[in-house]
Amino acid sequence: MVDGKYNSAYKKDNIRQLRRALKMTQKEFLEYFLQGPDGKPAMSVATLSNLESRGGERVNEIIAAVCMKLQLDSMMFSLEQQEFLNVLENYLATHRDNECLFKKNEKKGNISQLVNRLTMYFADEILEGRLHRGDQIESDRELAKKLGVGRSAVREALKVLDVLGMIDIRLGQGTYITSRESNFFSVPLSWSLFLDGEQVESILEVRNILECKAASLACTCTDKSKIDRLTEIYYRMQKTFRENEGNDNPQQALQEALNADIEFHTCIADCSGNQIILSMISTIRNFLRRVSGTGMVTIDQLRAVFEEHQKIYGAIISGNEKDAHDAMSIHLTNSSHRYDI
Repeated sequence: MVDGKYNSAYKKDNIRQLRRALKMTQKEFLEYFLQGPDGKPAMSVATLSNLESRGGERVNEIIAAVCMKLQLDSMMFSLEQQEFLNVLENYLATHRDNECLFKKNEKKGNISQLVNRLTMYFADEILEGRLHRGDQIESDRELAKKLGVGRSAVREALKVLDVLGMIDIRLGQGTYITSRESNFFSVPLSWSLFLDGEQVESILEVRNILECKAASLACTCTDKSKIDRLTEIYYRMQKTFRENEGNDNPQQALQEALNADIEFHTCIADCSGNQIILSMISTIRNFLRRVSGTGMVTIDQLRAVFEEHQKIYGAIISGNEKDAHDAMSIHLTNSSHRYDI
């Protein structure tokens, strides 16, 4: 089934096109991209040859390994062959001299590869019409059997996808494709960053770009209910700050303010009117909460956050896009110093 310009049927041919573009034999390709823990290829030349000609479930395993090594977007393998070649040629022209990219053998955990395989598997199922938003997926036992891995590994990978908002794990009920309005396919664009702790700085850069743009776009929001929601969150944080300004033990207030801070930024993203921005900001903030410190610890920090929010809110309400952008940029810069990230 074709979804726009993507078609999963093109994958096998594009794998072969990539191998030829890199001027590798099948043996060299396997040794470079699919080296197992014991130093040997994770599949045989005969298996690769069969996958290149006929396709099969393990095609996604190859794509996952290639994308992880070359930092490619897995969706490009679902492009029509000529368009794939055009994208590949541009990529090779840009990165051909980067020895680290082509020769560095990055050792990433098996769980990250499995997350990539599951991501592509669910995406394929949706593109083929066999799976829809809100549908229940197979059990971890069935997925483990289908992917040829252990159930415990599948469970860990599913937890990652749950954190990223792609699926919903409901205790005692099963696991479901997310039914939220955010675009399911926006999450795989950035999921690989979240599996590597060394990428926090890059994630922060992306977050800052998105949040500053969201603040600018929010100035043009015409949805009164969204603006009313932003106003309610802002005044709730103001009330929390004023009631606890002289409190010697404001831990509960700080936690309430932290929760309101997250709501405030998420609401601004919603006011932007761009669902991809909303989805990615929500995912990134969810991730940063898991790698940062505990958040605000003093009333002075709470005061600073409130004052910065005041400037952002005022700019959005007045419709001043530049001021909203600048106020958000200053707030994010200051926040990076407040939290241990």
